[in-house]
Amino acid sequence: MPKGIIIPADQEQPLEQGTVTTLEDVEDVVAGHGEAVDLPDAGATIFVNEEGLPRKLPFNPRATFLWWLWVPAARQRAMLVGDVIVVGVSDRRGEESDIPDELAASLLSPHGHRVEVQTVGDPKWYGNAAVFPDYFEAAVWGMTLLERWTLAHTVRVMPLTEQEAAERATPEEAP
Repeated sequence: MPKGIIIPADQEQPLEQGTVTTLEDVEDVVAGHGEAVDLPDAGATIFVNEEGLPRKLPFNPRATFLWWLWVPAARQRAMLVGDVIVVGVSDRRGEESDIPDELAASLLSPHGHRVEVQTVGDPKWYGNAAVFPDYFEAAVWGMTLLERWTLAHTVRVMPLTEQEAAERATPEEAP
């Protein structure tokens, strides 16, 4: 029974935690036959409707930017449509596993996110004071940074800890 995160195409709808026990569960989420889109470096798989584009399902910007962030070859070449579910990669028997804890925690973090960047030839990660309310706004900013800054090699989205969020809060936002 893999645990996953459902990312609705409607950006007004929140992410949901979900469990898929059967192929039918995946089909219920994606409204049709599921097709796996792997995020190997994240240890995750996104299931999408395999006929989503011909059926003109709505664009899913959050899922697309998650994919682009983890799979550079897909950037601006393809998009994901319809509701999706993110689970872990398949095991040796071909069965899906739980979404990695670190990825799930980051996607669902209520404390905000920051973007870190590696520049060409430098293995160190750099960041700044910019804070984004959710993973996907940070991912969009990170993708924009990669397009516009020629020295940027790769980016990652990091969730803020509760302590970091409290330290960065303005007096009006502080508890």
